[in-house]
Amino acid sequence: MNKHHGQILEYQIRRNGFNITDLAKKLKVDRRSLYNWFKSEYLRHDIILKIGLIIRHDFSIEIPEHFDQVEFLIKNKVEIHADIVKYKEMYIALLEKYNALLLER
Repeated sequence: MNKHHGQILEYQIRRNGFNITDLAKKLKVDRRSLYNWFKSEYLRHDIILKIGLIIRHDFSIEIPEHFDQVEFLIKNKVEIHADIVKYKEMYIALLEKYNALLLER
């Protein structure tokens, strides 16, 4: 049984309430490209992976023959690590400001 990749993508995007315009901006494509992808029976591995990372959905569940779940987990871990580093830097900057205010008092 052939799976329609575009329909699977569209279903998960809409099910999770993602805005098509915002998703297109994050992917650096126009909205029309997304709608064309939704009509495509077969999509490239990298397109599915990028969308999965943005909407935080593992498409290897629906399309296991297309790519390895381990790859999704590794790339997702790298993205989460980058978020942690960003928030850690923000926390340290805020803590330094707080300590400076305490010293002024």
